[in-house]
Amino acid sequence: MKSFAKYLVAAVLVLLVLAGYSLVKNLTPFDAQRPAVGEPAPPISLEDVTGSVVRLSDYRGKVVLLNFWGSWCTACKEEIPGFKKVYLEFRDKGFTVLGVSVNDVPSSIKELALPYPVAIADRQVSKDYGNVVHIPVSYLIDKDGKIIRKVKGFYAESALRSHLEQAFKGQQR
Repeated sequence: MKSFAKYLVAAVLVLLVLAGYSLVKNLTPFDAQRPAVGEPAPPISLEDVTGSVVRLSDYRGKVVLLNFWGSWCTACKEEIPGFKKVYLEFRDKGFTVLGVSVNDVPSSIKELALPYPVAIADRQVSKDYGNVVHIPVSYLIDKDGKIIRKVKGFYAESALRSHLEQAFKGQQR
């Protein structure tokens, strides 16, 4: 019986430590979580819906909106039309969008007729970008590969336009 009590106490302690870690991580504001604004964006090498490899490094020299989303996410679907408009307007100025689907549903991706590349997330990318669980999550990355803006939740078209204008002004210096 003493042995069972020791295991029970040990199990409870492990659970308390894990719960405490989770609580502390959730108390850390999104903007303060890593990767942080001003840091280099973690590398990405993922397959897209056609099976081709998409690398974030392929977009060096462009401003990139990295958007984590899912086909079942209402807010994700609501922000996509704005992303499409902004992408089509600014792509010739050195802007692109890289969608990262957290669920592998190529048919829904094709239905959305996205004009920009969409890759399928893996565990490593999710981990590298702060354990992406709640979506949508977006990172605006400058032409040098540094994160200049983080957005958790719906990213309004007007806000993206404003942030892009600031990013392009910063490039002209």
